[in-house]
Amino acid sequence: MKFTDGFWQIRPGIDALYAQEAHDIEHIGDRVRVTAPTRVIATRGDTLNRPALTVTLSSPLEGVVRVRIENHRGSAHDRGFELVGATDPAVDIRVSESEGVLTSGSLTARVTAGTPWNLAFESAGRVLTRSGAKSIGRIDAGADAALAVEPVGEVGASENGRPTASRYLHSQLSLGVGELVYGLGERFGPFVKNGQSVDIWNADGGTSSEQSYKNVPFYLTNRGYGVLVNHPEHVSFEVGSEAVEQVQFSVAGEVLEYLVIDGPTPKDVLERYTRLTGRPAKVPAWSYGLWLSTSFTTDYDEKTVSSFIDGMASRDLPLSVFHFDCFWMREFNWTDFEWDARVFPDPDGMLRRLHDKDLRISVWMNPYIAQRGSAYDEAVAGDFLVKKPNGDIWQWDMWQAGMALVDFTNPAAVAWYQGKLRALLEQGVDAIKTDFGERIPTDVVWHDGTDPGIMHNLYTQLYNRAVFDVLEEFRGEGEAVLFARSATAGGQQMPVHWGGDNSSSFESMAETLRGGLSLAMSGFGFWSHDIGGFEGMPDAAVFKRWVAFGLLSSHSRLHGSTSYRVPWLFDDGTEEAGQSAVDVTRRFTRLKLELMPYLYQVGLEAHATGLPFMRPMQLEFAGDPAVDNLDRQYMIGDSLLVAPVFSATGEVQYYLPAGRWTNYLTGESADGGVWRTETHGFDSIPLWVREGSVIPVGARADRPDYDYLDGLTVKVFPGGGAGGRDVTVTTPEGGAATFHATWDGESVAVTSDATGAWTWESAAPAGR
Repeated sequence: MKFTDGFWQIRPGIDALYAQEAHDIEHIGDRVRVTAPTRVIATRGDTLNRPALTVTLSSPLEGVVRVRIENHRGSAHDRGFELVGATDPAVDIRVSESEGVLTSGSLTARVTAGTPWNLAFESAGRVLTRSGAKSIGRIDAGADAALAVEPVGEVGASENGRPTASRYLHSQLSLGVGELVYGLGERFGPFVKNGQSVDIWNADGGTSSEQSYKNVPFYLTNRGYGVLVNHPEHVSFEVGSEAVEQVQFSVAGEVLEYLVIDGPTPKDVLERYTRLTGRPAKVPAWSYGLWLSTSFTTDYDEKTVSSFIDGMASRDLPLSVFHFDCFWMREFNWTDFEWDARVFPDPDGMLRRLHDKDLRISVWMNPYIAQRGSAYDEAVAGDFLVKKPNGDIWQWDMWQAGMALVDFTNPAAVAWYQGKLRALLEQGVDAIKTDFGERIPTDVVWHDGTDPGIMHNLYTQLYNRAVFDVLEEFRGEGEAVLFARSATAGGQQMPVHWGGDNSSSFESMAETLRGGLSLAMSGFGFWSHDIGGFEGMPDAAVFKRWVAFGLLSSHSRLHGSTSYRVPWLFDDGTEEAGQSAVDVTRRFTRLKLELMPYLYQVGLEAHATGLPFMRPMQLEFAGDPAVDNLDRQYMIGDSLLVAPVFSATGEVQYYLPAGRWTNYLTGESADGGVWRTETHGFDSIPLWVREGSVIPVGARADRPDYDYLDGLTVKVFPGGGAGGRDVTVTTPEGGAATFHATWDGESVAVTSDATGAWTWESAAPAGR
């Protein structure tokens, strides 16, 4: 949201008042409080008839400083995110006539007394960022104000998007030369956010727009710090797009709160951020296998489902999960939690038969209750649905005729909804896809009185939490799996999330990856996407390239809109050996399953530290300017580099960072610090192992959940000179063993406390 007209002018209808000085600085308990008047106070008379902002510094966690800016401190419109990891850290506070200083762990906030306003954030002897002159503003917008605000296209009080307000607070933090900004949720446009205007407002806009299903008001930069704007409601970011030297963020109302999070590396920032807002839950090993869906509007019944599953088995295509999308329920009834008896007359028996084929079952769900379904009358009787201010139930026809919305601020509504899910779990359902959660109106009244502007983004948190909790209660900790589309800050606690509605093209494949990398920079550990694209029927080349990308993602799902996604539909099988869709699917499914001892451990690290499974190159190679803008490749954990192929010809260009690398598929070795351009068949993809890595490889390629220690092969990729590395292999049942690899430039050795049969092999790069 832009308030200025260039550097000098204010937009028409806008009255902007800025913090001009730190008039007085007080040490109050574990906080520093600053009175920041909106004019320089030269005489006592200057204190009259003029607003003053109150700026309070505190710390919810070591290495984190909270900044709270208040115009009128009595505002009731104030609800931040749940900071589940907040502690009461020891802080060092020093206040003198010249400055106030608050230090928490490695991070210091220093506010200078007098004028101009100057609040600096320092770590390891350097200034990370600062809030300088005109950076804190109280903005009053008249009815005719020319705000640069675009409608977001969701229902609201104004019918054209999020509501506007007459009072805003904004803050700006400086950007240094060469400083780049990442994150702000799952965003499908440019990966580096500099120069962009970003609205934190969940919307169902697909992957080919600037809208986002997963808006997170958190960013991090390549200078080694992050910022969380602690507001679930609409937050407007101008990332070097209004004041080009600043990141500006603004919210409606009388209070603005943000947290600066120290690194010093981007990895350290994410570790602290997820410690504060919640780590991703551990996901079960079976969820990493291949998921197959009915797709969205396709016709299907048990016979169709069985034909797909048997077709996969007959072609030696390992399948782990089968997903029933929307039409497992009857049309016009969504969501009534009941199987459509016309096509599934025996759901209990069907689920038993599918489990007998060693499959897990997922079903589609959303938070809407259509008025034709049996659940609607129950929800009305229980007062479980969101209402309009006049007491009517809020309904519309955008998705299902007369649909209403479950009010998850009502504990009784949560219990009712969970009871419906519990019945499905008792039938044999293993996982739930929580679709939607973005189309949340603002012209309503919530049971607990929460402001509708806050609940628009926060609703998805309550929705996914209700489902995740009942899954975890029923299946046990570490066994709960969502497939969620919408989220906000803290949503990473309830994996897995997928990238939403993309199209069947190479361009959409690339934008999908950008979204996933952006979400990874926003603290989310696990992420998936619709292999082949959701909208349209992909041609064989798109499908096969997407299969390789999808099976080298944390979670892998074949899903579409109006067409099936079984691989034998995409070509006739007469292709060159290994190049058919069936062959490609088999190759990369088996590759993922063989790599499960490594991949499962990467997932456990995501759960323990908050570092994402799929890591942007900037996380692993911070300080290498060549990776700053890379958005077409990524790391799985810290050892495997993946560069998906986004072309029909198989041509791909990617960057190998400095060091020696070994191609996992071919054994080729190469020095990094270079760009490579290659052409790959459909059965190949750039997949490189970083020197100094130890990759445990399993003995099975038919399922993801096996005893990884039985027949394990430990592949060692030595670094130059002498060195070593320990790796742990943890089995799905909780067994674990550590393998200690050492090398001295000429030989390699591996020892372990593992029992049973295991082997190791050296993959020393050629030339070493």
